[in-house]
Amino acid sequence: MAALSANERSARLRSLWAPGLAALICLAILLGLGFWQLARKAEKEALIARIIERSHAEPPAAPPPFDTWDARADEFSRVRARGTFLHDKETLVHGLAPGEPGRALQGFYVLTPLRRDDGTTILINRGFIPTELKRPEDRAAGQVTGEATVTGMLRASEARGLFVPESDPKRDAWFTRDIPGISEARGLTNVAPYLIEADATPNPGGWPRGGQLRVDLPNNHLQYAFTWFGIAACLIGVFSVFAWRRWHDPAEPKAG
Repeated sequence: MAALSANERSARLRSLWAPGLAALICLAILLGLGFWQLARKAEKEALIARIIERSHAEPPAAPPPFDTWDARADEFSRVRARGTFLHDKETLVHGLAPGEPGRALQGFYVLTPLRRDDGTTILINRGFIPTELKRPEDRAAGQVTGEATVTGMLRASEARGLFVPESDPKRDAWFTRDIPGISEARGLTNVAPYLIEADATPNPGGWPRGGQLRVDLPNNHLQYAFTWFGIAACLIGVFSVFAWRRWHDPAEPKAG
């Protein structure tokens, strides 16, 4: 290819300004998203570390006063509460639990109010039961009477996800651990704004089976960061080829 004249070089350089500026803006956005995901990864790792530290605290603390409850600061804290179970007001929440490898058990989580000596009530997620044990009389041994002690982790009321059915109190069909909704449906008063997820301490008869809470928040931010950085690298490669062809293409029209 013959050497380009000054006018040709100027014309071809001008033809690269608009696509070059667009590519530069896109590159800045992609790199920004990649570095943002790296920052989110560090934040998620710190959050997971705090949750693990709270969930293994010894000795377990007493549940916090209702009016000082702060979900961001208190959730996943390990606590211990004493009181009497109100089994006649238990609520079954649809859910799944780990079964054999590659399979999940379908059943319910048993939420039972725990009435304390001071008259306050805390909902306890006592654990999972399979569908065939839905009736309390089929798991009578686990309907503990008298004063009971529960150790577990604090959880906030569960919000309904996009693909989760809406609970129907009239049909007694529950799909989330909705503390206000369950409390109203069961006629409970002075109820804690949190619930306790019971640990794996065995219940008489083996059911409900506690300890189902898994502190394994997803942390895919490194994968997302690589995705954005990869797209940015592709953009650099594509624009480089485009610019090289635009600059060296002999068919490129000359400035008139």
